[in-house]
Amino acid sequence: MELFGVAVTLLAMFAGFGVLIGLLFGFFGMGGSFLVTPALMVMGYETDVAVASGLAFVFATSVIATLKHRDLGQVDYKLGVLMIAGTTAGIEVGKLGLHALQAIGLADTVVSVIYVGLLGGIGVFITYNAVTDDGDGDGGISHDADAEVDADDIPDIAKKIQSYRVPPMMNLRGGISVSLWMILAVAFATGLLSGFLGVGGGFIRMPALFYLIGVPVPIAVGTDLFEIVFSGGIGSFLYAMDGAVDLEIVVPLLAGSALGARLGAAATSLVDEDEIKVYFGVMLLLGSLAVAVRKIGNWFDVPELQTVSLVIILGAATLVAGAVVVSSVRELRSEEAAAASAAD
Repeated sequence: MELFGVAVTLLAMFAGFGVLIGLLFGFFGMGGSFLVTPALMVMGYETDVAVASGLAFVFATSVIATLKHRDLGQVDYKLGVLMIAGTTAGIEVGKLGLHALQAIGLADTVVSVIYVGLLGGIGVFITYNAVTDDGDGDGGISHDADAEVDADDIPDIAKKIQSYRVPPMMNLRGGISVSLWMILAVAFATGLLSGFLGVGGGFIRMPALFYLIGVPVPIAVGTDLFEIVFSGGIGSFLYAMDGAVDLEIVVPLLAGSALGARLGAAATSLVDEDEIKVYFGVMLLLGSLAVAVRKIGNWFDVPELQTVSLVIILGAATLVAGAVVVSSVRELRSEEAAAASAAD
């Protein structure tokens, strides 16, 4: 009976966690295995099981979220398909690297260090840029995915990259033109992370699409999710062949995320673009802190820090998901008030 109670508690916890992660995943185009993988490591699962289960969860959740973004016209299929080729090669290289490190007992340490460095660095960069934005543009999200992108809304780095006219050039949604080689480079790098860290790659690919290629944030999120359908599917299949995917983890997570992913995707058409970037940066910073605390606990043999790390992860998901919901409700009320005022 006691074991049954523990099993039910775990299922409920995974399902609840799935709702939060699904909302974040649909809203940011990331947040799935980025949170699931370190959480499973904290709970004591082997690195390969945590990585594989995270990828399997990402694959299924990304399908749900992509369908919603498709309905909103926020998916650039050409860009997504072009990135798949580079991602596939990157995943296989990353998977081989993880297995090699696991064989010599360094996988957990290396994965944790890379997580902390990438999440923290990208989080600081995005948060700083969003907070210090001079606000020259309207800051809003265009509901017309085919509208031309205002040059003032494109980051300076992306403008510089777009200026290198290395053929073949690809014309993307919003009137953006960028070299195919840059798209493939971003795809390979994120595929490498997907296979090595057990992430869909969204926490680096989404900002890369915006800051390096110049894709508007809503379309970057939707296209990123479309690509994750393939990268997550390929990665989870390769790990499943090794027997590393734990369905007792994946199934309850998916049960909870099905609703969350749809809500999160819908929220991108409501929340201000700068708010999306701020929430994204905060999410990365808190994730980086959680992984760092867990690793310090391992180094100094302080098991209490494992619990602190898990609390930070759950708290981060709850805090940011709550902020997304509040922002969406606030925007809906504002639109309703404006409509009522216009009617009068």
